[in-house]
Parts: sequence; structure tokens; C-alpha cells
Amino acid sequence: MSQDTMAGKRDYYQVLEISRSASGDEIRRSYRRLARQYHPDLNPSEEAEERFKEINEAYEVLSDDSRRAAYDRFGHAASNMPGGFAGGADPFGFGGAAGSPFADIFETFFGAQGTTRRARTPMRGADVQATLTIEFEEAIFGAEKDVEISRLEVCETCEGSRMRDGAKPPVCSICNGAGQVRRAQQTILGQFMTSTPCSACGGEGVSITDPCPDCRGRGRVARTRTITVSIPAGIDDNSSLRLTGQGEASPDGGLAGNAYVRILIAPHPLFTRKDRTIYHQVRVNVAQAALGDELEVETIDGPVAFRLPEGTQSGQQFRLKGRGAPSVGGADRGDQIVTVQVVTPKKLTPEQRDLFEQLAVKLNSETPSVEGERTFFSRVKDALRF
Repeated sequence: MSQDTMAGKRDYYQVLEISRSASGDEIRRSYRRLARQYHPDLNPSEEAEERFKEINEAYEVLSDDSRRAAYDRFGHAASNMPGGFAGGADPFGFGGAAGSPFADIFETFFGAQGTTRRARTPMRGADVQATLTIEFEEAIFGAEKDVEISRLEVCETCEGSRMRDGAKPPVCSICNGAGQVRRAQQTILGQFMTSTPCSACGGEGVSITDPCPDCRGRGRVARTRTITVSIPAGIDDNSSLRLTGQGEASPDGGLAGNAYVRILIAPHPLFTRKDRTIYHQVRVNVAQAALGDELEVETIDGPVAFRLPEGTQSGQQFRLKGRGAPSVGGADRGDQIVTVQVVTPKKLTPEQRDLFEQLAVKLNSETPSVEGERTFFSRVKDALRF
């Protein structure tokens, strides 16, 4: 039984689903595809997180030429040798290990001797923002809506290599792929080495000698995409939805960013809302308020029967249970508050005026006024502008 099998680790080439003769571009493309497939934010399965770690581990080794060579020769046992996957180039075990606390010290005093170029961790793409206005009913019950998102995407012509026809960029001749230029500086304490980003390649370690004509050597192009968004029932105004992986593409093969969609709710002609409570106003006349009536009240679900009790005052509120908005992700709905507005007529026919005067006299004689309180008759006269 091999050491790899005993260690319980799968072959890195199998992990990335590539052949042992795969090129650097093939390794990068396979890594990008698998990383997206098994990223925990995109894949809810239980195995996704472990597979994602396994994929990253394999990519860290196979994307670095020296570490790949050591792996091809010794397999997983190379990690237990001096220098790990550095293939014995560093007898102290500090050389090419990314994150080694001694790597910077060795490079400062001794330059690049005994070290290998570190494999850079792919950058995550930038997040993008978009705004979507929905109807009042769509916020209550949920909906599927389309939203336009502008973002940078991987150039389809060069597949992100930035070179014509997808060719692999050559190593920068100035920094030899290190991305940095080291210079010796003589001081009274001796010779010191300083590192600065390579001006020829911008610190990338490669030269774009024949740029892709479509992306002009950038590897990404601006696109506007229409994406369908699932609006959850009960979403509130000014909320944001996260669309994982729908942001800008990474500039170097990493994960894409996210898109954040800000939700605005259009005003409704009948209803207003606060949290899970919906508010609605009903207008009734004086007779309905005094005698009570059977009404039909509008709700977000449609009209419902409502019994207006006699003696209802203007501004009085009534609660309709379960006619409000649901909580996001919940089944229970809030209530609807109905506010009654008693409308006093501004113009009366002679017959209506006579009836109101008789009623006013009758009520005034039956109900003595409290000192300092205006009588019903006085209030009616003001309302009717006697």
C-alpha cells in the first residue's frame, strides 16, 4: 500500500480532475471550475467544505512548478521531507513555504538564494450593487423578478489568460516571474537586499506580449446581465438581497464576488406598512358611524366583510387578524389596522338639512352639555356652516 493511500489523501491530479501532463492553464481552469462548484456559499451539501479545502490544497501544490515537481517525484511524502514541497532546495525547511515566518528574513539578508517564488493566493472578485423596485403586493407574497447587473466577466475569447487565442503569458524577463526586483544596498552594517514590485510586469510575474484583442490584455470585459431574483415573501423596504457569486470575476482565477440587490417597494394607493402591520383607512358617513353598518373592507388578500359597530368615532381603529405581512422566512402574518374616518357632508339638500336640524334639536334637548363643552348642535352647525 502506498504512502498516499496510507495517509488517506487522494492524488492531487485526481482531486483537480486533470491528467499528470496538464498545463498550467488547464490546472487553473479546472481549479476555478471546481472551486465554484464546491464553495460552501454556493454548495450546501455536507461534503462541500472538505472538498473545497482539498481542491485548494491540491491547487497550491500543482500551481507552483517546484512544488509540483517534488510532488511528482515523491507524492504526498514530499510534504514530510526537509523543505516540504520545495523539493529539497531549502535545507532549513523555510524556503518556498507560503506564510513561513522566516521567508522574508532570508530574502532580506540573502536575496532570493535558497528560496522559491511563492504561489499567490487568487484574489476574490469585487462585489457589485444594483437596485430593484417592486410592487407592494410582491413584497407581501414574494415574486420572481429580473434585475440588470453590470460587472466584469472573464473574457470568453482568451478565457482570462489575457493573451491572444488564450495563450499562456510568458514569464517576465526582468523579474524572472518573481513579481519583485531585488536590489543590494550597502550600509555600515553590511549589505542589505530590498524588494520592490517589478515595474515591467506590475508585480504579476508575467508579460502580456500579445494581448487578446477583445479584452485588450485585461482578461476581463464589462458586461450587463439580466439575472432572475427570488423575492422572499415579507421583504421590507430598503432591504438587500445577496446573490452569491454573481459579482465581478476574479482578475486571476479566484472566486467571483457577490451581487447585492437593494429592494425598494413602490407606494400603494390604499395601504401603508410598518414591519408586519398593514394600515388602511375607511371613510364612512355620520349615519353609518352613529347606527353601525355592514361594510366591505379592502385587504391585501381582497375585500372582506366587516361589521362597523354603532357609535363609532372618527379616528377609531379596528384590527383584522392575520391580514398583514409575513415575516421573511416565516409563515405567520401580522395584522391589518383599519382606521375609520367619519366624513361630514359639506352640501345638503333642503330635506337633509331639515332632518339634521331636527336631529340636532332632539339630541341637544336630551343630552345636557357639560360646562365648557360645545353641544352637538353647535358642532353640527359649524360643520354645515349655518
